[in-house]
Amino acid sequence: MNMSRATASLLAVLSTAVLGGQAFAASCGNTSAGFEDWKREFASEARARGAGQAGVAALMTTNYAHPTISADRGQKSFKLSLEDFLAKRGGPVIVSRGRVLKRSNAALFTSIEQRYGVPAGPLLAIWGMETGFGRTRGNQNALSAVATLAYDCRRSEFFSDQLDAALKLVDRGILSASSRGSMHGEVGHTQFLPKNVLLYANGSLDDADTALTATANFLKAKGWRPHAGYQPGEPNFAAIQAWNAASVYQRAIAMLGRQIDGNGVATLD
Repeated sequence: MNMSRATASLLAVLSTAVLGGQAFAASCGNTSAGFEDWKREFASEARARGAGQAGVAALMTTNYAHPTISADRGQKSFKLSLEDFLAKRGGPVIVSRGRVLKRSNAALFTSIEQRYGVPAGPLLAIWGMETGFGRTRGNQNALSAVATLAYDCRRSEFFSDQLDAALKLVDRGILSASSRGSMHGEVGHTQFLPKNVLLYANGSLDDADTALTATANFLKAKGWRPHAGYQPGEPNFAAIQAWNAASVYQRAIAMLGRQIDGNGVATLD
């Protein structure tokens, strides 16, 4: 039986509405004015997607994070040259400290490389670059940061997905309403967004060993090949590119990792 054009159009609209109800229908906003209404709407949808009582209750404690919006609009360091970027981030210090940690945690890094194929150098470079080896993991309320970016119209769909993951982590006891993280809601020693915690970590990334293992798991999932190179143009550089979209960051991790893994002088060359 042929379907009339009007009937087909109506069914398409209804189908979109149903699918939208299963996805992210809560209206985004570009100021704090609608945040509280949006939270209630998102909470209702999150329950339908399987969020538990603890996760939803944690969501309702969140506040609109003005510092997160400012940080999201002003990531200027990624526009620096490689030399200036490494100087700003303390590249030689990361290499020196990374070498010490590689020696003092040799058994851990050997175990990680045997399991995931990822050597110590890039893991230590990421750890040092992200949090100074755990010293600065962020002091922003992680859930508020993710909720704010889920509400903000610029990348609402991406961060709505992250917020769903964060609520699941609260339900599992890995995050809480008071968990601290960086401006975009990254948490732990190597700064994972909530969905990556769900996908690649086995527990809280506040534990350094868990964070490093999860980071290796992430890189392997992105195509890391054992014993292959990870400099620009080499097979494993694509996995580093998956870690961070900024070209200068990618090249910095590759260079610092090489210097940590090798015996060269810790310079910016």
